Amino acid sequence: MSARKWTRRELLKAGAATIALPAIVPAHVLGRGGSVPASETVKVGIAGLGGRARWILLNEDLPGGKIVAVADCCLPRCEQMASAVAKQRPDLRPDSWKQFPDIRQMLDKEKLDAVFVETTAHARVWCMMHALTAGCDVYGEKPLTLTIQEGRPLSDAARKLGRILQTGTQQRSMPINAYCSKLVREGAIGKVKEAIVYNFEGPAVWQPQPEQPIPQGLDWDLWTNQVELRPYHPSLHRGWSRWEAYDGGGQSWGVTGWGTHSLDQVQCALGTDDTGPVEIWLEEKDKNGWPRVMMQYASGTLLKLIGERHTMEDLGAIFRGEKGNIEILRGHARANPPELLKDAPPDTTGGPKESIPHIANFLECVRTRQKPVADAETGHRATTVCHLINICRKLGRKLQWDPQTEKFVGDDEANKLVARPRRSGYELPPVT
Repeated sequence: MSARKWTRRELLKAGAATIALPAIVPAHVLGRGGSVPASETVKVGIAGLGGRARWILLNEDLPGGKIVAVADCCLPRCEQMASAVAKQRPDLRPDSWKQFPDIRQMLDKEKLDAVFVETTAHARVWCMMHALTAGCDVYGEKPLTLTIQEGRPLSDAARKLGRILQTGTQQRSMPINAYCSKLVREGAIGKVKEAIVYNFEGPAVWQPQPEQPIPQGLDWDLWTNQVELRPYHPSLHRGWSRWEAYDGGGQSWGVTGWGTHSLDQVQCALGTDDTGPVEIWLEEKDKNGWPRVMMQYASGTLLKLIGERHTMEDLGAIFRGEKGNIEILRGHARANPPELLKDAPPDTTGGPKESIPHIANFLECVRTRQKPVADAETGHRATTVCHLINICRKLGRKLQWDPQTEKFVGDDEANKLVARPRRSGYELPPVT
């Protein structure tokens, strides 16, 4: 199936079409006046100015949104980002951005409607919770959490406060992905026997290194956030996604890196956005030395991490059912029989602009108070699947998981890995 390049108008239209159904709560009960009137621009702040923020600012759009403030615990990066954006995207008016060294200062000083949290994974929930309790809606990157436990107060806070939270799993807003996921959920291939994804790689454990000078302007304590305060080292600072203490394997082909997209695709197509697998076990190692992981849902469907690794465009899953197969990839799909896709929307070309529909969905929901396509509970449950993989590999044995209680069944050792102690001063803010 060949890919067609979409126009910006088509992408924005597709993004609006993915908006989910009922309003969460009436606007009058929400903080800061509730929804933003359709005639007004959504005032946006961005927290964390690393690689993903740079990509969004230089390659994507914020339909109906305007960036008014940025925050980074290394304050010089704010000016560096503004300068880079000024060269390529002067329409974003980076000269007018207020700059802050701490998200809490940005939330206190600026009257924001929404915050894009583009920070490291280990600081992400802390930042999102501060934004939610300050009355802002949140676009939170994936992986949404560092631990399983973090996801529950985050999802509960979004619901209790009536805030919009969109997880940055943008494949959900690609029309062909949404269409094929619905086919699988509604039985087009019959009962799903198995879903197959690549055997994504886990994180490494950081080994102590000699302390190096902290870069000028970097608040190392704030960057470290909930994690143990270790001596500064550039390999830790710049390579944080590799290390278990800071992410779950966030490098490209890692479990909580690109793996989040594939595993979220499984959750979406299986219709398990409020639950997850009930059993996890390991099989033989792959050629890279990682144990292959098997999971089973209560329905009997198997999730197998045994697929081939090709390119980023192959991120997704193969669904094998009693009446046929559908392979849902990143912006395109294949099926057997091919007739399953006869009414499918056109493919979405990857790369720049691919996230616009997902961002547009979020910003539209900021106005309408409708549920976004990847809300907090959805993101928490999909990210939990990633964490289950890492925990099973760490323990090296079969585990029983109860998605309702979010605990392992009869396994105290495994349950100790559901959460981690937070460093004093970086507890999650209370929700009142």
